[in-house]
Amino acid sequence: MSAPGDVERIEQCIPALRRYAWTLFRHRDDADDLVHDCLVRALDKLHTRRDDADVRAWLFTIMHNLFVSQHRRRRSRPVTEPLDDDHEVAASLRPTQEDGLLWRDMLRGLDRLPEEQRSVVLLISVEDLSYAETAAVLGVPIGTVMSRLARGRERLREYTDSDARPALRRVK
Repeated sequence: MSAPGDVERIEQCIPALRRYAWTLFRHRDDADDLVHDCLVRALDKLHTRRDDADVRAWLFTIMHNLFVSQHRRRRSRPVTEPLDDDHEVAASLRPTQEDGLLWRDMLRGLDRLPEEQRSVVLLISVEDLSYAETAAVLGVPIGTVMSRLARGRERLREYTDSDARPALRRVK
């Protein structure tokens, strides 16, 4: 049975859900669709939520499960991405500051991580979930979360270091 104020707590989680969805998809429309589907599912299943369960972790669990289902479905279909104004602007602009380059390298590194490592890194490092909450969201043991986090962070360091070195050499 849902507790009073659950809808307000769900509303407070929307920015975090949008951040996480965007990092999973890197496409605004797909991320918005995932957040929408997550909220619809959450409101539909609100009556089944335990009062002692954390609303935030519960929402991330719903979103993760929806993402995995959609990801499996998309793998079986060819991926097409329509070109629009956002793509033209993004393709025509180059970062002019080192921070922009570092940010780009980090995002590329995140994109190169396996999905299970990327999810753990994002949930813990960006969304500030605990190891236990992340384990519950992903449905894996805490030890697996810790292992994936360590491997994901190490790979991210390797990717960003190797991406940054050639860029620095080109600038000189």
